[in-house]
This record gives sequence, structure tokens and C-alpha cells, in this order.
Amino acid sequence: MEQRRWRAARWWIAFIVVVDMLCSGASAQIRYSISEEVKEGTVVGNIAKDLGLERTMLKDRGYRIVGGSTEPLFEVNQNDGILYVKRQIDREEVCERSSTCLISLKTVLENPLEIHYVSVEVLDINDHAPIFPEKEKLLEIFESALPGARFQLQAARDPDGGQYSVQQYKLSHNEHFRVEVKDRGEDRKIPFLVLQKQLDRETAVKHRLLLTAIDGGKPPKSGNLEIHVDVLDVNDNAPVFIKDTYATTVRENSPAGTLVIQINATDVDEGTNGVITYSFGNEVDLKLLDLFSVNPITGEIKVTGLIDFEENKSYDIDIQASDKGQIPLTADKSVTITIIDVNDNAPEIEVTSFSNSVPENARIGTTVALISVTDLDSGINGKVICTIKEDVPFTLSPSMQDNMFAVVTKSQLDREHQSMYDVTIVAKDAGDPPLTSENRISVLVSDVNDNNPQFNSSPYTFYVTENNDPAASLFSVKASDLDEGDNAVISYHILRHGSEGNKLASILNINPENGDILSLKSFDFENLKTFQFQVVATDSGTKQLSNNVTVNVYILDQNDNAPVILYPVSANGTAEGVEEIPRNVNAGHLVAKVRAYDADIGYNGWLLYSLKEVTDHSLFALDRYTGQIRTLRSFTETDDAEHKLVILVKDNGNVSLSATATVVVKVVEPKEAFAASDVKSSAKDEDENNMAFYLIITLGSVSTLFLISIIVLITMQCTKSTDYSSKHLQETNYDGTLCHSIQYRSGDRRYMLVGPRMSIGSTIVPGSNGNTLVVPDRRRASGEVRNTHKASVCCVVVCGLYRDSINIGYGY
Repeated sequence: MEQRRWRAARWWIAFIVVVDMLCSGASAQIRYSISEEVKEGTVVGNIAKDLGLERTMLKDRGYRIVGGSTEPLFEVNQNDGILYVKRQIDREEVCERSSTCLISLKTVLENPLEIHYVSVEVLDINDHAPIFPEKEKLLEIFESALPGARFQLQAARDPDGGQYSVQQYKLSHNEHFRVEVKDRGEDRKIPFLVLQKQLDRETAVKHRLLLTAIDGGKPPKSGNLEIHVDVLDVNDNAPVFIKDTYATTVRENSPAGTLVIQINATDVDEGTNGVITYSFGNEVDLKLLDLFSVNPITGEIKVTGLIDFEENKSYDIDIQASDKGQIPLTADKSVTITIIDVNDNAPEIEVTSFSNSVPENARIGTTVALISVTDLDSGINGKVICTIKEDVPFTLSPSMQDNMFAVVTKSQLDREHQSMYDVTIVAKDAGDPPLTSENRISVLVSDVNDNNPQFNSSPYTFYVTENNDPAASLFSVKASDLDEGDNAVISYHILRHGSEGNKLASILNINPENGDILSLKSFDFENLKTFQFQVVATDSGTKQLSNNVTVNVYILDQNDNAPVILYPVSANGTAEGVEEIPRNVNAGHLVAKVRAYDADIGYNGWLLYSLKEVTDHSLFALDRYTGQIRTLRSFTETDDAEHKLVILVKDNGNVSLSATATVVVKVVEPKEAFAASDVKSSAKDEDENNMAFYLIITLGSVSTLFLISIIVLITMQCTKSTDYSSKHLQETNYDGTLCHSIQYRSGDRRYMLVGPRMSIGSTIVPGSNGNTLVVPDRRRASGEVRNTHKASVCCVVVCGLYRDSINIGYGY
């Protein structure tokens, strides 16, 4: 029997599901039916199959039933999508006296969000028998009562609904009474005892009747009421109500004492038989006694409790009017009270599903949360409008279901601008005055790698002192990234390629974590003064982004080069020289000029000259800036014929470097000086001619005819008289130095200077290689050529020829 009932129930469930799906079309709502009081674990239906969902995706997407505060009646299996009963259901407990017991369920699929509605109808079973409020009923009926008199009896109550409620009443067989049933709706059938034959107290004082209430079950269930009828005499007129119907309205939440309606009845009897009292009928629900009261004298019905429209929209109250006869007569009237709704319920906001984070590159219209709004009021009081309170990049999108909204993005997000939003959802009904409620959700904006690393400076400029330590960090570059996490973790590397300007990048190394840059070898300012390279910063995002910066490096000079003596330099390479001067020179005569240079620049290459040793301080003076040695006074007979001067040449570095040169000055008689000059001139004629020959061959720009003319001119000049006077020795432009060549070494190079000894005003001027010596053309400055001495002419001609080529000989 039980199996047949279960098969019939399953067939009925399948039929309802198919019909519901055919009626709803493409709707996401399905409906099942199940009998009450089935065992826990009983299968209701396969939601996944009916919705066309893959079983494998249910658990991954978190398929669940959105429950309320009470323990749920149903549960869904996430593995197969089967809906089953979680606890035993008592239809009468869940739906009380409702004709249809429908339980609505909201089911949710996460990621992406989907919501489906499932309705489960709980079918009634005949598990209760009709029960009368009391087992016995005493009726007192006057014998004067005419046939057709009606006496209302208490109806039997059956918690079951529909066909399983009370369907009929049967009265035990008798000749005086029959039973009639008045249908009040809502499964309420009121039995009336109808007198069909006038009573005769003298024949029978009491009558015993049995009233049986029968429900519609198969087999039916029943309940009995024993009716004891006492036959009375006298009062034969019952009260009569003035109106046929009584109906009124009252606002919910009306205060206690509010007058609802006043009823009125009359009785044509006299005396106490015509005095009427009012009371609730026997069938009035006990709950109504807490809400309303009736004045027994005036018939005024007033509010005594809290009336809630959401609990019940109308009430039917049975009012009884009774006279005060010895055997009171009564009349019954039903009063209909309709409740007017008042906007006393604020909307309730429920976050059905919520993603607490959204990527910043989410497309416009991405769903963040699903919102469900309910208002227990009805009509315009239950109409709800939802808005977002803040000015945020989110908006509400209405759903197909009433009062369902989706929180979606309305503009592009940027985590670097704002990483979190507090979204306040405001629900406002259309009542007067309107009621509102709020619910706040916090939305986090997750990061994506959309920002390139940015260097703190562009370009970078650094100054590095030469002779740096290769193991020490030279400088550091720093970049930052507005992203977070791995997207903001930056690594550095030097851009290396084959271009000429980037070759020096091969000697540099960079710490990829902090951007510290070090050199694999020391820098030398004299070989390298500046260079540049590029550093690339790359983040660690899934799609890596990078940026580069140019680094300009300037090498700062250190005082790491000692002065080099250019003159005097002896044949063996030492800084020694011998100068012969006539004894009759006057004070201020230029004896010699010490020349030196320093490869450093600035203060490190600024040279100062000083006398370290001198045999007679009263005879010679040294210019500390030019290195010129001049006489302080004229020589006397007692002065020595030979003097030694040691000159110290120092640069101006923080730690000064120096070099020394030795000049031996020999004092000779004037004629000896001229003779020595002639000897030197004659001895050097051949060397100078050879040097000119080689120079002409090298340059290839002097013709043979010009060379012969020069030789003839030199020969003619050398055969002239050698009679000189002392005044020629006092020539202001004569510096006491004969024509000569100087050779010296500096590092790997060998240098040769050819020309007259430098006079006052000669300077070392840095050229393309920083070491070129330029000697002023004193002959052009004076504007004349002296022919007073063959050695002078020889020196002027030969040295003038080589003067234009001195830059070639220097540094070759």
C-alpha cells in the first residue's frame, strides 16, 4: 500500500514538474510536490537535471539553497543536484490553514552568479480526525419554538486542509431535528441544528442527539459531539438585528480603544425578555479575543490589540445578540472587518550572492553582487526603489525577478586610484511617509599589471672620481611601480648592445634587486672623461612591463699625475741643463726658463715653481708662475763662475705631487760667450739642415728649389763679420737660449721639441691630446729680423722653419 502511494506521489510530482516547465517556458523557476510527513532524506526532485545543469559543475560553482534564519526543510546534494527533505514536514505547522502550502526556495550558483527559484508544494495527507471543541453541548429550546428554528452548533476542527478537512455532518436519527451545514469558506462548515417538528415539553423534556463530523479521507475519519436538548417554556421571540450585513474598515496599528463598528438588535418581547446583551459568537477564534472587544450593552466593537495587515487582511467576527428571558433567545450576525494597510514595514535588503573583489580591468557591466529586496507592505507601500548612496563606479541593474537587483560596474576601475569601495545600497518604498533601509558591502579592487616601472629621475647624472675601487658601488638607480604584489617587484639590468657608445657598459655590473651599479675596473680621467649607458627596470607581472633610463657618468679628475719637466732635459733623460751667460749682463736678465706640464686638469694641473737649492740667493730669482730664472743683480769679480739651481715644480692638488729640475749656470766672459755661441751655431748647422731635409721629405710640400735657396741664404749669412758689441746681448727679446732640440719620455711615448728656447710668455696649451706645446713666434711679434750675427740668423731661419712643425714633433 505504501509503495503504491509513493509511486502515485512520484507520478504526480513528475506531472506537475512537466506542466510547470511547459507553462513557464524559458523561466528558471521549477516546481515540485511532496506529501507531508515523509521521511528525512526523501527525494523531492533532480534540480540539476530539470534545469539542464551539468552535475560536475554544481560543486565547483557552490550550488546551494539560500536559507533564512530557521532550520531549512530541504537540502540539495552538490554532487548530483538532487533535492531531498532534510527534516520531517508537518503541513499544518508550516502553512496552518492555507488551502495551498507552497514553499519557495532560492538556489544560487556562484562564479558566475546565477539564481534559480524552486517551489515545493507540500501535499496534505489525512493525518488528523475532526475534533469538536467540547464533547457535549447543552441546548435549551422553548417548546414554543416553531419548526425551522435554527440553533448554531460549534463546528468541528480538522487541521488537515482541502478534501481532508471536515466535509459533512451527520445527526443521529430522530423526528424533531435535522442538521444543516453553512459553508463559511476557508474549510469552515458550520453545523446548525434545525427544528423540523415542534417540541412538546409534556411529551419529552430532554432529547439526546449525536452529531458526527466526517472528513474526506479514504477511509474517512470522524469526530462526535453529544447534544443534550432541554425543552423550555415561555420566551418565544428572539432578537432581530437592524441590518442584514455589517461591514467596516480599520487601519492597521490603530491604538487600543479605537471604535470599529457598532451593531444593534431589537426584541419585541417585553421586560427582561426584550433586554438584549451582545457577545462574541461561539465560533470566534481565540486570537480575535485578543484583538477586539464587544460592549455587551451598546454593541460597540473596539480595538484591544495590535492589528497587523501583514498577518491578516480581514476578519469575520460572529456576534451574538441574546435577550434576558428566562430562556434567552439569541440571534447571530457576522461582522466583516477589512484591515487597511499602513506603511509600517521598511524594505529588507538581502545580499543573495557577493564577490568581495573585482579585477581593475573588469569590463563595464561585470556583476559584483546580487541583491534581493522585500517589503511586507502591500500596494504602493510595498513598491521599492533601490539606489546606491555613494558616487562610486557601480550601479544597480534590475533583474527579471521583481525586487531583484545586480550590482554591476558602470565605469572602468583603477586600483592605483582607489583600491576599495564601500557601496551603500538604499531601498526606499513608495509609502507616505516613505521608509528606507540600507545595506553596505565593501568591494575590493584587485590589481592587474597595468603600470610600467618609473625611475625616480630621467636621465640620471652621476659624478665618479677616477681611480675608483672596482669592488665598491658607484651609484644606484631606483624605480617604483604603482602596482602591488608581484606586479610591483622590480628587477634591473643594463642594456647591452654593440653600438660604439655602449661598449663601456660591458665593464659595468648592476644588482638586479636594488639597482646598485659597480664597475669591474677603475676609471682613468686622462683616458675617459664621460660616457653613458641605459638601465632597464622590469616588473614581475604575468605580462612583464619595463622602462629604461639613460645614465650619464662624468669622471672627476684626481691628482694622480706628477709634473713632467720639459726643459731642461739632458741627453740621458734627466732634468738637468747647463746655461752660459756673459758676466756683464744686467739685473733682470733672463737666464733660462724651466718648462713643465701636468696631465691633470684644473687645480691638479696648475704648476708652481720654487727654488729648492741655490748657491747664491742674491744672484738669481725664480718666477713661481712662469718658471723664468732671472738675475737679481750684475755679477762681480768675486762671484763664482758656476752656480747650481735646483727648481721644485709642484701642482696644486690636495696631496701635492712634484718634480725637480737642475739648472747649472756658468758665468763666462763676453767674448767667450760669443765664441761659444759661434761654436754651437756651427755645430748645429749640419743637424738643423738634416732635420729640415727630413721634415721636407715628410711633409712633401717644400720644393727642391726652395731648399737650395735656404741653404744658399744660410751660407751667405754665416760668412759675415763676427764683430759684435755688447749692446746686442742686451736685446730685450733675447732670452739667452740658443736654438736647440729637446727629447723626453712620458709613459709609452717619446717626445721631441725642435726650436729656440722658450722666452717669457711661452705657454703649454692643451691641444687635441692635451699635451701639445705651442711656442709663440717672437720674430713675427717684433716685426723685424736681425742679421748682426751669423748664429742668430742661422737660428732664426732654421728654427723658424721648424716652428710651424713643432706640433707634429711633439707627442709623435
